[in-house]
Amino acid sequence: MSKVKEAAGQQAYVAGMQRPIGSAPWLRVKDVRHYTAKVFKSGNSLALRLPAGLGLSAGMEMDLRVEDGEAFSFAPVDRPKRKFAVDEIWGSAEGLDLIAPEDRLFRPRDLIDFPEIDER
Repeated sequence: MSKVKEAAGQQAYVAGMQRPIGSAPWLRVKDVRHYTAKVFKSGNSLALRLPAGLGLSAGMEMDLRVEDGEAFSFAPVDRPKRKFAVDEIWGSAEGLDLIAPEDRLFRPRDLIDFPEIDER
C-alpha cells in the first residue's frame, strides 16, 4: 500500500473516531499532538526545551507527573478560573419583558398522603 493511501486511511480513521459516539456526544477522542523536544544540561539540572506552540509563558509553575518512570505529563499548577464576560452578551436579548409580579406566585401543590405502614 502506498504511503499516500495509508495516510488517507489514517485520517479517515481518526475522523471517524472523533464523531459523537451513540447517545454520548461528549465522548470523543482527545486531540493529541506530538512534539519533539530536546533535553539539555542547565547548571546541575536537566532542562527540556518546549515548543512555543504550547502556549506556555516564561515563569509558569508546572506540575510534572511521572508514571512508572516512563511516561511524563505536565500541567499548570494554578489554572486561571474561567470568568463569565457579561459585557460580551449585554444587550443581545432585546425585546424581552420582565416577569410580572403575579407570574412569580406559585399555587401550593397537593401532596400525596401515604397510608401508614404497620411495622411489625
